[in-house]
Amino acid sequence: MSDRKRSTVLALACALAGSAVLLAAPAAHADVVDVQYDCKTPIGDKSAVSPIDIKAVKEGDGYKLTMSFQKGVSSSPIELGKGAMTPSAVIQTDGAEKAAVQVSGPPNSEAVPANTPIKISDLSGTYTPKQSGKVTFTAGVLTIKAMGTTTTCTPGNSPKPSLELQVTGAAGAQDPAAPTGDTLPQTGPADSALALGTLGATVLLSGAAGTLWLTRRGRRIQQTRP
Repeated sequence: MSDRKRSTVLALACALAGSAVLLAAPAAHADVVDVQYDCKTPIGDKSAVSPIDIKAVKEGDGYKLTMSFQKGVSSSPIELGKGAMTPSAVIQTDGAEKAAVQVSGPPNSEAVPANTPIKISDLSGTYTPKQSGKVTFTAGVLTIKAMGTTTTCTPGNSPKPSLELQVTGAAGAQDPAAPTGDTLPQTGPADSALALGTLGATVLLSGAAGTLWLTRRGRRIQQTRP
């Protein structure tokens, strides 16, 4: 093979390899989004803004989601001892599929001083898509449970998605449009039950006609006998 042909083949192979890499790479786009949390606390309403980051890692048929808070969003009038506070949240999906994904995190590993912002640990959960397509992930309601009280923080600034991801529906996931086990499959203009009923009616009619013909034939035979 000449050097020119060898160079052409090598260039073509590199181009194809590059295309394969681009096709194999998942289509994803992530942003750190400022979320204004309006919190209902036991001592009144509070508000704070925290940048939120959401990441996704493929695991089997699903994706492990991790929601990170870069600032605290609430405070306590008293010190929260180690392990006294447990956070959880909801991540809303939109696009190819609408869902509410629950994420949670461990209790606080260190004491939180009174009247200081509560740093939320990373929250994680699993999202298993039923549909394939582009899905967005947006921060939803945050819940903080501490010392027998519950604080609910709702995004008040209609935040934009923190993550946009091309997902593939889990294998074996049921298509919402597919018939359930209690539904007879459609076979045409009429379903199986109707077709069976029609066939039964035809058999009954044929049987009645045959009986009538035999009865009339029997009468004719009797009339012709001497």
